[in-house]
Amino acid sequence: MFSKILIANRGEIACRVITTARKMGIKTVAVYSDADARAPFVAMADEAVHIGPSPAAESYLVAEKIIAACKQTGAEAVHPGYGFLSERTAFAEALAKENIAFIGPPVGAIAAMGDKIESKKLAKEAGVNVVPGFVGEIEDTEHAVRIANEIGYPVMMKASAGGGGKGMRLAYNEADVREGFESVKREGLNSFGDDRVFIEKFILNPRHIEIQILGDQHGNILYLNERECSIQRRHQKVVEEAPSPFVTPKMRKAMGEQCVALARAVGYYSAGTVELIVSGADPTGESFYFLEMNTRLQVEHPVTEAITGIDLVEQMIRVAAGERLAFTQEDIGIDGWAIENRVYAEDPYRGFLPSTGRLVHYQPPVAGWHEDETVAGKPRRGVARGKGSVRVDDGVYEGGEVSRFYDPMIAKLITWAPTRDEAADLQIEALDRFRIKGLGHNVDFLSAIMQHPRFRSGELTTGFIAEEYPDGFHGAATSEDVKRILAAVCAGNEFTLQSRARQITGQLDGPLPVTAEWMVKLGDQRFEVILGEGHAMVDGVRVEGTCTWRPGMVQAEATGKIGDGPQYRLGLIVERIGNQWKVTTRGAGHTALALPLRLARHESLMLEKLPPDLSRLLICPMPGMLVKLHVAEGEKVQPGQPLATVEAMKMENILRAEKEGVIAKINAAEGESLAVDAIILELE
Repeated sequence: MFSKILIANRGEIACRVITTARKMGIKTVAVYSDADARAPFVAMADEAVHIGPSPAAESYLVAEKIIAACKQTGAEAVHPGYGFLSERTAFAEALAKENIAFIGPPVGAIAAMGDKIESKKLAKEAGVNVVPGFVGEIEDTEHAVRIANEIGYPVMMKASAGGGGKGMRLAYNEADVREGFESVKREGLNSFGDDRVFIEKFILNPRHIEIQILGDQHGNILYLNERECSIQRRHQKVVEEAPSPFVTPKMRKAMGEQCVALARAVGYYSAGTVELIVSGADPTGESFYFLEMNTRLQVEHPVTEAITGIDLVEQMIRVAAGERLAFTQEDIGIDGWAIENRVYAEDPYRGFLPSTGRLVHYQPPVAGWHEDETVAGKPRRGVARGKGSVRVDDGVYEGGEVSRFYDPMIAKLITWAPTRDEAADLQIEALDRFRIKGLGHNVDFLSAIMQHPRFRSGELTTGFIAEEYPDGFHGAATSEDVKRILAAVCAGNEFTLQSRARQITGQLDGPLPVTAEWMVKLGDQRFEVILGEGHAMVDGVRVEGTCTWRPGMVQAEATGKIGDGPQYRLGLIVERIGNQWKVTTRGAGHTALALPLRLARHESLMLEKLPPDLSRLLICPMPGMLVKLHVAEGEKVQPGQPLATVEAMKMENILRAEKEGVIAKINAAEGESLAVDAIILELE
């Protein structure tokens, strides 16, 4: 076994690998860029080596610097995590030349599966189902149009070396191909140094299901069940679960055996994932097709660990050291259900735009790796919560920055429970207990998905988000019961504040009177609240419960029971903004104004200022670079017409006209770096 390994990565995955290595008695070396000098993974490692400036191209992607750090520290092996150099054959070859072990698959397997075009040919030869499409190089846009017309719409255009949702466009017609083909080429070149593109048929009602593969260097290859990853946004996974609510035992066996055959065909060992697209329109479940093989650890690996009890990072290290797998296919079972949600620095209320910046406050529902390393020793459970458990994989800290140079992930929230519904309920409870301030985040959106009836039914497709939120996300639906509880909470909080103010001595007119009768304006609704001892009457309905909020606290707990109905247990983020309350729970933020009932009858006291009309301005929704201007001053534009393309996080975002108008003024030039809310152009 190795005595020291180097982790060629950063963030939560670096913390994850370091923790398992410690459990195994292996010393660790971290490498870090300028942006990560104070990151938790750097402090966790036994040694740390600075490898350059913040841009990944000058630090984490420079193989020579990683190898130099190995030599400097005496590291015998390198774990690449995911992303960066994890699937670069040149990196694995360079390590081999220096007699440094690569904790991953053999070079030949990386090369074979790393090219999407070649991998499809190999999959077909190995007897794996493949999606109908064009396998070969595409010359130009006109060639792409001809191919798409022959295959039949809709089609998917993909960068050959792509991954992580980058370099992909769905085309429903010829116009979509003409508009998107060059963008796919550019994204492939910018992100992966390869502008080749391939086109394939888009499967109707598609479900994204993947099989976890694990093999050793002695010819043993197993499949560790499947993961359902259908809920995606812009082809980036958002929610993952294991097992899949769609997959039957017969289907699981057929998928697993085909994926093992593919792995065997390329001499695979270590952990890997074969991604499949499954037609949800086929009730037999037999219409599944090979998409690609990721020759590395997946972001969503914890849900597989949760239902199998197998630490995949530990197995990767043992396999790289030459050990045999200590279990067989018959030993792999399914224990309970696990769900993972990716908490991102993005603003779902503004079209999911990146929201990098400083984490002014950060508190996860349970301690992350860098705070509680005992979690890593129990990959199948995490921290006990009721009938299940909660696990957080993160690599950030309060006061730190989510940098524009890297992926905007804040944390991964994993829950395990005996059943799917119980695992989802734990997600809702845990998401309510995240405290994140300083930048936008998607916690509300994730909670909304966990509560969504379609998610609960298991009727998932990769179009879930687009279909269920066609007009964007505006907060989760809130029941009338929860609204009544929140109205009671806000009235109670206002009563508490005014009661404290009453105790202040030396007031000119004596202490202020405090009433038990309130009018609470919650959003567009009004509730009449009469506070009692341990209960409140809200519009004549009795609400029993408590709230643990105290003045100055942001996080609170509330329990409530409406009449003879169910008991609600809510985690609340409570903020006092001016004379109003901002309360967030269960995937929605609510603004409330609580006034004594006698004053609230005066309508003027509850008026709100209307926001200004910004529809004539094209405002940059995120920090990024203006890649292309599609219009010129004086040009007439129509709704939906592309106006500008902004690149952020290596992905191109097309900004379109919201209404008809004429371009009056352009304020930015192509190639210019833009701040969030910068005005790109103005309409007359």
